[in-house]
Amino acid sequence: MDASLEKIADPTLAEMGKNLKEAMKMLEDSQSRRTEEENGKKLISGDIPGPLQGSGQDMVSILQLVQNLMHGDEDEEPLSARIHNIGEQGHMALLGHSLGAYISTLDKEKLRKLTTRILSDTTLWLCRIFRYENGCAYFHEEEREGLAKICRLAINSRYEDFVVDGFNVLYDKKPVIYLSAAARPGLGQYLCNQLSLPFPCLCRVPCNTMFGSQHQMDVAFLEKLIKDDIERGRLPLLLVANAGTAAVGHTDKIGRLKELCEQYGIWLHVDGVNLATLALGYVSSSVLAATKCDSMTMTPGPWLGLPAVPAVTLYKHDDPALTLVSGLTSNKPADKLRALPLWLSLQYLGLDGIVERIKHACQLSQRLQESLKKVNHIKILVENELSSPVVVFRFFQELPGSDPVFKAVPMPNMVPSTVGRERHSCDALNRWLGEQLKQLVPASGLTVMDLEVEGVCMRFSPLLTAAGLGTQGEDVDQLVTCIQSKLPALTCTLQLREEFKQEVEGTAGLLYVDDPNWPGIGVVRYEHANDDKSSLKSDPEGEKIHAGLLKKLNELGSDLTFKMGAEYKSMKSCIYIGMASDDIDVSELVETIAVTAREIEENSRLLENMTEVVRKGIQDAQVELQKANEERLLEEGVLRQIPVVGSVLNWFSPVQALQKGRTFNLTAGSLESTEPIYVYKAQGTGVTPPPTPSGIRSKQRLPGQKPFKRSLRGSDALSETSSVSHVEDLEKVEHLSSEPEQSTPETSSPEQYPGVPTPQKANRTEDFQNRAQRPEDDHPQLLFE
Repeated sequence: MDASLEKIADPTLAEMGKNLKEAMKMLEDSQSRRTEEENGKKLISGDIPGPLQGSGQDMVSILQLVQNLMHGDEDEEPLSARIHNIGEQGHMALLGHSLGAYISTLDKEKLRKLTTRILSDTTLWLCRIFRYENGCAYFHEEEREGLAKICRLAINSRYEDFVVDGFNVLYDKKPVIYLSAAARPGLGQYLCNQLSLPFPCLCRVPCNTMFGSQHQMDVAFLEKLIKDDIERGRLPLLLVANAGTAAVGHTDKIGRLKELCEQYGIWLHVDGVNLATLALGYVSSSVLAATKCDSMTMTPGPWLGLPAVPAVTLYKHDDPALTLVSGLTSNKPADKLRALPLWLSLQYLGLDGIVERIKHACQLSQRLQESLKKVNHIKILVENELSSPVVVFRFFQELPGSDPVFKAVPMPNMVPSTVGRERHSCDALNRWLGEQLKQLVPASGLTVMDLEVEGVCMRFSPLLTAAGLGTQGEDVDQLVTCIQSKLPALTCTLQLREEFKQEVEGTAGLLYVDDPNWPGIGVVRYEHANDDKSSLKSDPEGEKIHAGLLKKLNELGSDLTFKMGAEYKSMKSCIYIGMASDDIDVSELVETIAVTAREIEENSRLLENMTEVVRKGIQDAQVELQKANEERLLEEGVLRQIPVVGSVLNWFSPVQALQKGRTFNLTAGSLESTEPIYVYKAQGTGVTPPPTPSGIRSKQRLPGQKPFKRSLRGSDALSETSSVSHVEDLEKVEHLSSEPEQSTPETSSPEQYPGVPTPQKANRTEDFQNRAQRPEDDHPQLLFE
């Protein structure tokens, strides 16, 4: 490019192109150097901001500042994931903005000729490429601005005295603008604000309910609305049709709508992403009918991957005075220079490049659509429109013995609460699937949207994203693979939802929380003894119990994910159970949650009372020890308490007194004598107390089997013989684990088997004796002597 810049005679233009290239290289380079610290600078004045002080900054520092503002912290995400694929054609579009500033410095005559040439060339090229003959073009930054100007043109055309009388003309005969129910949100409000019209001037036309697509305008109902408005003395002014709705990409019956508009003298405006297919060799008849409309708005920037390129509104009108009054044409050179970035980019791409990018986007849609047809539990909403470049799909599943769980339209005989619960479950699962796919395949440009009838769906619209993200066929294949990998978790979770709800509702102490936005198995809350069920405020005691419960559940090492959060309709804490990718024993899961939470509550209450119990026990122990000392004084006599005399008496006549003391049992909360401890130590025998029983059901698992997994009793993989042998192995393990309690030192003596070492039995016997001699280690006790 440097060699080509040297051929440019204008040095300023050549320098501009060179500087733009260097600037783009700096902004796109992830390893560009950081700004050097300016420690030696002195502030001129406290009122002047830092960047403006002194003699200014160089270009590199300013561009470095722009890069830091654009990308922020480099540790947040890779740079490649933040910058779209601009390419050389994008550089041409960006160069157009710099050229516009340079061209505006020319003298008026040269500027007028150049801007007129740019505007006329761009208009002609767009009309030829998109088959809109003898049209004019209006270039605008805001996509809806073109339609607002068209509405002004329609008002000036139908109301001859509007320029003179203004609103008085509209008051006598109110205009009516017809919008489809599938139009983009906020479009009607935007038009009323721009035109200073009241909201009753808008008429919402419903979509088909019985025949045809549910996202297409109902033509018969529209005709009825037009007749009613005429009878009321209103003026049907303009109709906005869709060649690819903003949500699912459906195209209205534009040919039939055109006939209706000609019959009643209504201006027909067409908008939508499917207008891009007019540049292809084969165009569907519904989209091709848009070439006969009065105006259309297109967005070539996203279609071709061109940044900062204006939208274009093509229209047909013979009166230049009205177009000037409406703002569609302008004598200002700056307004005409809006077409400069598009003028440069179209020349750079050429017709083949333009068609290739649009064709590539349509092929990506067809590829995804054909692949999704082979995937179970995936429903495509635009299956009947093979020419649509938009693919909208969603997850659904039919449970055995029932209607499809996720029906688009609820059946009349279904209970409303059941329909709402199933709809919320559908939305939560599809929203989770969409977010997962967006993270796994960011190059797909997938979006998650909420439709009024179908619910949450995923939309793949490569015409709006493929050119900027560089989406290829491999990305589509990866997207399908990711969908297939997530389906087992979705289907398994859906099957376990109802079972989990029934188990929780049948378990004492647990409350099932119906959270429509949670995509996992379910949400549960433990109701402790002091839980106020009528209160919606946060509960500190319950939060402490649920925090401990969450820690215990995560320590089990299961495949399930657990998290703690506030309840859907209150501030109380509860446990959220995530997606299940395998068959889960829900009864064991619910029982584990209930038992664990109950133990945590009991332990917390024990700890709360421990301080008072220990304090009282220490006081009682001190009193009893004082009594014991007094009794010992009476038994031994006063002379034995004198230091010298007592030693002589004890030497001649020793006292055989037992050492007495007290132990405080923390579990029982009572004082006990220490005499049994010394008896056990003297005899060297004793009985090991049994282990503390646990409330959690102990379930025998196969080696490597994780918690909450269902047993394979009915599996064909395990034969009857292997099942019996497995039970025998478990019995042997239990027998070996109980062997030390049934053995004695005599039966395990190595002298009975001379020459045969038995280290394991000897170790177990010695360990048993040590535990028998130290019974105080098995119970939490405090010793007072």
